[in-house]
Amino acid sequence: MIWGHHLILDCSNCNLESITNKTTINNFVVTLIERINMTAYGDPQIEFLLPGTDNEGYSVLQMITTSNITAHFVNSTQAAYIDIFSCKEFDANQAIHTVEEFFSPKTIKSNFLHRQA
Repeated sequence: MIWGHHLILDCSNCNLESITNKTTINNFVVTLIERINMTAYGDPQIEFLLPGTDNEGYSVLQMITTSNITAHFVNSTQAAYIDIFSCKEFDANQAIHTVEEFFSPKTIKSNFLHRQA
């Protein structure tokens, strides 16, 4: 029996203006939740972390009723690392399309796992 569905996205050469804009990141999370048919549990937590380092950028935690969505955006490399984990099935292609729409990465490496203990 499959317990969870986990999409892992490593995105390179994203649009710097998009990944450094808190409003854009918030709108991405809200849109993603709607498009993959999830239910948000509270508002997304979006914080600027590790200022002054090579890894500085916004990090996101969005609880959903079936688990969570997390992301970290790295300004210096224009990278994005996005994870969607849910015990409810979702459309991974729709999630990828939403990432492309909001952040315009030149490449996306994706892994989709079926989790079970």
